[in-house]
Amino acid sequence: MLMQTQHPSSIRIDWKSEWGTDMKILFISLGCDKNLVDSEKMLGILSREGYEFTDEEEKADIIIINTCCFIGDAKEESIQSILEAAQYKETGNCKVLLVMGCLAQRYRDEVMRELPEVDGIVGISAWDQIAQALEEALQKKRPQYIQANDRMPASCGGRIVTTGGHYAYLKIAEGCDKHCTYCIIPKIRGPYRSVPMEDLLAEAQSLAAQGVKELILVAQETTRYGIDLYGKKMLPQLLRKLAQIEGLRWIRIQYCYPEEITEELIQVIKEEPKICHYLDIPIQHASDAVLKRMGRRTNRRQITQKVEMLRREIPDLVLRTTLIAGFPGETEKDHQEMLDFVDEMEFDRLGVFAYSEEEDTPAAEMPDQIPEEIKQKRRDAVMELQQEIAFSRCKDQIGRRMEVMIEGNVSGEAAYVGRTYMDAPEVDGYLFVSTPEKYNTGDFVSVIVTGAAEYDLIGEVEDENEFTE
Repeated sequence: MLMQTQHPSSIRIDWKSEWGTDMKILFISLGCDKNLVDSEKMLGILSREGYEFTDEEEKADIIIINTCCFIGDAKEESIQSILEAAQYKETGNCKVLLVMGCLAQRYRDEVMRELPEVDGIVGISAWDQIAQALEEALQKKRPQYIQANDRMPASCGGRIVTTGGHYAYLKIAEGCDKHCTYCIIPKIRGPYRSVPMEDLLAEAQSLAAQGVKELILVAQETTRYGIDLYGKKMLPQLLRKLAQIEGLRWIRIQYCYPEEITEELIQVIKEEPKICHYLDIPIQHASDAVLKRMGRRTNRRQITQKVEMLRREIPDLVLRTTLIAGFPGETEKDHQEMLDFVDEMEFDRLGVFAYSEEEDTPAAEMPDQIPEEIKQKRRDAVMELQQEIAFSRCKDQIGRRMEVMIEGNVSGEAAYVGRTYMDAPEVDGYLFVSTPEKYNTGDFVSVIVTGAAEYDLIGEVEDENEFTE
């Protein structure tokens, strides 16, 4: 099964063609968790068409790549993956190469013109047509399935969970209306479009029935859910309904823009025990001058007030954020403001990206672009400061009793790796626990934290430890 990581992930599928020939499909999903949800839904479609999974990578007859191009590194990774897959046409069994997702949508003409090895492309809003595109590619028609980027694909009727089965992402909306000056997402993925609540609840019910215990809500911005369909923000109502689903244990909310977090949302988080006291609030910078050039809707004072209010209302709340270093026109004073802010706020989790100049964005045309070496130096300075904060935060947890979801066992040892409510999968830390007891992935156990190692925790299982529903 697919293990979703920060690196390219692969899913393989056996296929028996209409001609009776055994064929095998390699499915590669790149990029973010939102892209992964699309990939899982396409796998569901292909599965219902009769495709089956296999791990025979070297024998793939068909390769499908779901690409990303959010920043320069992601674009390069996608192009490299396409070029590597194309080589299988000469050295392996590959007969069909399909490219889809963000890169295919944004550079469809270039892909079809400059990469003759690609046998067809499928855009972001056309993933529900993957089976038809594959059939045409097998018939050497070189299909192009590109829909308007304000289209919402039809409900696919189920998906193949590739994250291990104990947690899954629920994409509650597509696109974005914010138009930050550095971001290409609105042009690629279109305007903000909420998934109807009844569809989300049905999908969540299905995931819970498959054994999913942690549901992670994602979108380009989760806090505006429902504004287009219902005329108001409906995330609190959605959360109330999701919390009623039997089998779900944790509900995690990601990508909450600080200016959109309401008192109603905070109240729901406080009242519903299944909702993790964890919020991902991307703020991108702390200098008012830089925030204005970024097209952000908040300033430093407002961000500070929102963080203070969140911590006051939910004392054990874990806050994660992301920052951009080296944005065009960022001065040393702006950079120092960001450092001071990070030091003052002491975020529990924080990621920093060096600014990536993206074509067709206002920021790419701004004067005073920062040299790459300065961007990286500033990024590293923020990360070094955050490391000190994170290590201190970890040490503060020693002696605390924590509910831990088991992720798997440590190879060759009587030990397990798990996550607490404070840690989202793939981006945050882990808790390691030694025990002779036998546990399965997805089990919940009670652990006393006994030590800290950089971003991770160490603990011991309590007696009578297993949490009950």
